[in-house]
Amino acid sequence: MFESLSDRLSGVFRKFGGRASLDEESVREAMREVRLALLDADVNLHVVRSFTDTVLERCVGLERTGRMTPAQQVLEVVHAELIALLGGETGEVDLSGPPPHVVMLVGLQGSGKTTTAAKLASYFRDKGMKPYFAPADVNRPAAIEQLASLAAQLDMPCYPSTVLMNPVDIARNATHEAAAAGRDLVLLDTAGRLHIDETLMQELVSVKEAVHPAEILFTADAMSGQDAATVAEAFDRALNITGVILTKMDGDARGGAALSVKSVTGKSIKFVGVGEKISELELFHPDRVAGRILGMGDMLTLIEKARETIDQEEAEELARKFRKAQFNFEDFRTQMRKMKQIGSLEGMLKLIPGLGDLRRKIGDASLPDKEMARFEAMICSMTAKERRDPNLINQSRKRRIAEGSGLAVADVNRLLKQFGQMRGMMQRMAGGGGKMPKGLPGIGGRMPKGLQGLGGGMPGMPLGGLPGLDAPGTDFSSAAPTSLRSADEQKKLRQKRKDERKRKKKNRR
Repeated sequence: MFESLSDRLSGVFRKFGGRASLDEESVREAMREVRLALLDADVNLHVVRSFTDTVLERCVGLERTGRMTPAQQVLEVVHAELIALLGGETGEVDLSGPPPHVVMLVGLQGSGKTTTAAKLASYFRDKGMKPYFAPADVNRPAAIEQLASLAAQLDMPCYPSTVLMNPVDIARNATHEAAAAGRDLVLLDTAGRLHIDETLMQELVSVKEAVHPAEILFTADAMSGQDAATVAEAFDRALNITGVILTKMDGDARGGAALSVKSVTGKSIKFVGVGEKISELELFHPDRVAGRILGMGDMLTLIEKARETIDQEEAEELARKFRKAQFNFEDFRTQMRKMKQIGSLEGMLKLIPGLGDLRRKIGDASLPDKEMARFEAMICSMTAKERRDPNLINQSRKRRIAEGSGLAVADVNRLLKQFGQMRGMMQRMAGGGGKMPKGLPGIGGRMPKGLQGLGGGMPGMPLGGLPGLDAPGTDFSSAAPTSLRSADEQKKLRQKRKDERKRKKKNRR
């Protein structure tokens, strides 16, 4: 999502880069292109006009400050206004009243309310709460069964409603049952329609009056564009919704819903669904999304994903294995799988400042995601002994591994060669003591706090890309390969070696 808009805006600021000053004509020209980019992303027309007018007003006559170029100054203004357009601050869910807190999910049919209820349950359970499901959608076939199945999957209680029951009674009885069972959160899945009608709204109003929900969250499909904001406005007039959840944010939607809903309804986006898995629900952070749209990356999200995936004790154990040259294919396979949990390399490149364009420059063929899959297939074709002791792999074993993985012996040789190089390099680094090698794009020096454990040596990827291959807090500078050291560092190293040779020669005499 936002990829097309991000590409268009990046082009605007590249053209602006050669300007010496912020004159009105050049700013207006840039804003015309920004306006077209936003309209192409299916953003509401009134929202686009207001946004570009505000940016134009702030930029015209802006004095050049410090070392910032005109393009950087305009980018700074656009970034601030994009954050405001997306809602300003991260929307918090208000569960301050006495439990059980009722969260009511509303929206049109097919927007993903039922699946979102399960995602919210998983999210709040991780926060220490005890969710309870209330399936009140008696119109859509199998909606009740779907939610009951998701509840069983999460091992959470679900009210046993039926299609013959009244939604108001379901909501009221489920709330009482949740309180009696000691549950502090009721997730109320309501019915939707293919379009807004009076019957639907009256039913939802009656449910609201019966249980007085702490939150009424409008659930919308992000791929519906600015129409999502229009529908949200209608639900808000009837129910006074407290926030919005956008689903399918991992799709190829152009971003119109996310960029329009706050301005149209005045209500913030609180959560976004970023995948089909129950765990793939995230808080919506306007500042982070604005950074992604403008190609500025999103390191905080990457850090959070790394923290969720990487176990500190495992990382320390792995560093110990590197120091003792005990790292094997079992460990290598584990690290590749952790990498997949964080996300694809292409997705990670989008989150690292300065590397957003790299994925387009190097092309899909150069990305190691497919290569990792081939490597994992070969590792899975090895015996347990071979994975633990790669030195056992001779020519006949190579042929068997190649046949088992559907690849060639040359591929097995390449895996063994790259694995050996990586293990040797990481052994030297683990014994060195320090900082990440200089020259890594977007990192430069010590790893940011929270990203320890992202160092590595994944085949086809720059050093620093495989999660969990360094112990937290580890510093790698002294082990940097010669090609990654500056000219001054190389000169000092040569002099140090020269002095060492002189000292040894003198001692022999």
